Amino acid sequence: MSWLGRLLTGRAPWGGGQAPAASGAGAETAPAAAPAEGGPSNAAGPDSAAAEAPSKQCCKAKMEASGDVAAEGCACQTATAPAGAAPVIKVLYGSTGGTCRRLAAIVAEQLTAALPAAATSSVTAATPAGACGNGGCPTCTPPALDAVPAAAPAAAAATAVEAIGAPTVSVVDLASYEPEALLGEARDTLVVVVISTHEGGTPPQSAKFFCSWLEDASSDFRLGAAALNHVRFAVYGAGNSLYGAQYNAVARRLEVQLLDMGARRAQSLGLGDEDTGDMAAHCAAWARQLAARLAGPRGAQAQAQQGPGGEAAAEGEGQEEEEEEEEDDAFEEEDDDEEGGGSEVDIEDLGGAGPRRGKKGAAAAGGAEGAAKAPGPGGKPEMLTPLVRGSLTKQGYKLIGSHSGVKMCRWTKSMLRGRGGCYKHAFYGIESHRCMEATPSLACANKCVFCWRHHSNPVGKTWKWAMDPPELIVENALEAHRRMVREYSGVPGVKPEAVAEGLAVRHCALSLVGEPIMYPEINALVAGLHGRGISTFLVTNAQFPDRMAQLSPVTQLYVSVDAATPESLKAVDRPLFADYWERFTACLSSLRERRQRTVYRLTLVKGWNMKEVAAYAALLDLGRPDFVEIKGVTYCGSGGASSLTMANVPYHADVVAFGQAICEARGGEYGLACEHAHSCCLLLARTERFLVGGRWHTWIDYERFQQLVAEGRDFGSEDYMLPTPPWAAFGSSEAGFDPGQQRVRKERRHPGRSGAASVARGDDEEQEGV
Repeated sequence: MSWLGRLLTGRAPWGGGQAPAASGAGAETAPAAAPAEGGPSNAAGPDSAAAEAPSKQCCKAKMEASGDVAAEGCACQTATAPAGAAPVIKVLYGSTGGTCRRLAAIVAEQLTAALPAAATSSVTAATPAGACGNGGCPTCTPPALDAVPAAAPAAAAATAVEAIGAPTVSVVDLASYEPEALLGEARDTLVVVVISTHEGGTPPQSAKFFCSWLEDASSDFRLGAAALNHVRFAVYGAGNSLYGAQYNAVARRLEVQLLDMGARRAQSLGLGDEDTGDMAAHCAAWARQLAARLAGPRGAQAQAQQGPGGEAAAEGEGQEEEEEEEEDDAFEEEDDDEEGGGSEVDIEDLGGAGPRRGKKGAAAAGGAEGAAKAPGPGGKPEMLTPLVRGSLTKQGYKLIGSHSGVKMCRWTKSMLRGRGGCYKHAFYGIESHRCMEATPSLACANKCVFCWRHHSNPVGKTWKWAMDPPELIVENALEAHRRMVREYSGVPGVKPEAVAEGLAVRHCALSLVGEPIMYPEINALVAGLHGRGISTFLVTNAQFPDRMAQLSPVTQLYVSVDAATPESLKAVDRPLFADYWERFTACLSSLRERRQRTVYRLTLVKGWNMKEVAAYAALLDLGRPDFVEIKGVTYCGSGGASSLTMANVPYHADVVAFGQAICEARGGEYGLACEHAHSCCLLLARTERFLVGGRWHTWIDYERFQQLVAEGRDFGSEDYMLPTPPWAAFGSSEAGFDPGQQRVRKERRHPGRSGAASVARGDDEEQEGV
């Protein structure tokens, strides 16, 4: 009989509290609550068959009368849930975003689907004999089942199951679950925990108290090693193996602590690995395996008939027990000194995850990994799995080959309508409607809390995927971009001359998503763009100093400087590399060797990294960049990507104050050159190089740059600079908005207010905020 079948029939599912077998050899003991002395029994009532037939009296009375066994040895004396009570399955999840909540729902769905098969199996397998082997003891055998013969038809079995009560599967946030409730859970309750690992191997915020309590309780001698022997459990971790020793650290730790407290493992530890495919599919396969174990042979057969994953779910229990013993040995090697509390920053609470590469992970996946990781040229897997491809396509990306993509920027659309350009237009003279935003590598080595791509792209430390040739990427990217521009032809408000100009791409921002310099042929790709007269603005997250050293000249090279100390960088960028700070500082230092334009790019997140002015100023000594871009974080909505809210978005005045503080800390080495108030962005520039004759020269002579590249000789940033127009300079009345463009301000539609969009010329003195 299956574990869940035993639970349904009121019998001990795993032997806990089991009494010695009575005279009926081979009969399963069924612990049940004994009636109070002189009180009613569990029979249907005074008119029941138990009351009328002497042979139906409780085994306790019969054995006492015969003197065969002491009263306290009777199976009826073991307390469990009352007969007819529905068994309980609780799926607990710990998550800051939403991934573990979704995985918990998947687990609950699989377990719920398994309940009917388990219930039918358990009822049809029930015999009239009670625990005492005495043909239907009113205490030992639930009355509803007593009337069902061993070979009862399915309809009768279903009726009996309904009489017992349907098993309940509940999904509970660990933030609202009282940890001490574990000690008082009903006997035979199954507790499934789905949890991610956060910064430094710590639990997510919602699970911190639960994990802290469990850590203390597991080492409290007063509770003992059998404190949770009435509970059975299973743990599933959502993680990424690229984090090395911290991979699913919380899930592993919970497994050990629950075992230390005597809880009984219902399923081997599930280790979801984002780096290998689709974690939702892997979790579903793991849950099916758990459900099949609960349902027993009949449930396993039903799971196999439902489709993929059934074979993995129906693995032999003998082999599984052996694997569990191996895992117990592995768990004992875990570091017992790791703490259960810590940072609130989420590391592994991510969607789009997958099975481990190990044999057990592959088996549990039921082939899902093979489908998601189809090999590309040379036998290497493609970066864009079906899951990632579908997610990015839904977000509007035009995907190229197996690892590249383009997407139209909102400022490109804006300038096609003549409604203003982006901050690069104000700072450097880029024509936004002629700019293509692209990347040759959708993968990244960071998971920044402010990532506006919601972490739907892959991650990695090295290039391990099939690679497309650079010429194919450039040609297809240009064609995809032009196709998007053509789609705006004829759209009301779009200027035909702007569309014509937009088809002739002049700039490429290699900053769409991911880490462009991870692409092994990045230099050939840059050369392909320069050969077509297209400027290159390349952004790197400062984790690949070797690749930066090999990078050929680009029009402007950015390094993202998201924090100024090791602790804050780890919290904000959430890097995969353990030596992230050494890599970060090495990348900054390498900028000093480059003669072309270099930029520190700071993204300010209120409450995270805006109090480190002195530390930011000190970092300028490493790279001595030409410019420092300071921009307030853009809120991209709630979701599983991060815990940021609008409260983390600074005002433009906050950004300006931060920039002024940096300039003061550097003693005038840098000055406030430009601003783009609409983007909440500010530009600092080196005064001795770009402040010429009292006028800033931050704009770029793109034709001159292409000439210098074609000549192949050494050149520096001062060789291709142009004066900054007055409207782009810091402190101007336009605040960075091109007066040649038409400005549109939308009134906020708050309750009680009405009005359509108002149109004003760029030089209008209307003071309504933008």
